[in-house]
Amino acid sequence: MIRHFEIDLQGIKALVLAMGGTVEKALAEVCQALFTRDPHRLAEVHLQEQKVNDLQIQVDNLCVQLIAKQAPVAKDLRLVIAAIKINTDLERMGDQVVNIAHCAADLFLQGQAIKMLPDLLKISERVRSMVRDSLDAFVRRDVSLSQEILKRDDEVDQLKDKIIQEMVSSMRLNTEEIEPSLGMITIARNFERLADHATNIAEEVIFLATGDDVRHAKND
Repeated sequence: MIRHFEIDLQGIKALVLAMGGTVEKALAEVCQALFTRDPHRLAEVHLQEQKVNDLQIQVDNLCVQLIAKQAPVAKDLRLVIAAIKINTDLERMGDQVVNIAHCAADLFLQGQAIKMLPDLLKISERVRSMVRDSLDAFVRRDVSLSQEILKRDDEVDQLKDKIIQEMVSSMRLNTEEIEPSLGMITIARNFERLADHATNIAEEVIFLATGDDVRHAKND
């Protein structure tokens, strides 16, 4: 019974990591599409997002079955709870990546009107590193790395605000810039939301490793 229980726990963990890897791949594809202006890569984003959705259902089902059949306690219960919450964040991250893909497709249709901002590249790089590190922290139950991710979220917020300010200024100066500028704002906001979900995962890792709930702590 104990052996079967451990196998189920490892299976949940493996599926969560597979889901995270799929999100990372989708994010890499949409960034490549956006910054190389390659619309052909966007189809792969949608394929990866479907895989994320399928994995979400598998994780949920395994977690429910484990709770119903094995009634885990203490650290094992924390792992199941963390997996359920991380599962939800990863699925939403897949949605944010698809939102970026839709915006990128619209921008490509506008041709030469597009201006790829240096800060947009920066925010994409920061977010990708946060997503990658949040998954690494989950694998290792790394509290220190998780705490570092929480701090990095502020930089992403600042970059998003800077992009919005620049795009608003651009729209005021030239009405032809309104549509592409709005697209850039939407992309920046979706990157910022991805960072929020990576932060959520980092918070769950801290809960998993220590039992401490640090949500909202930085706002207290």
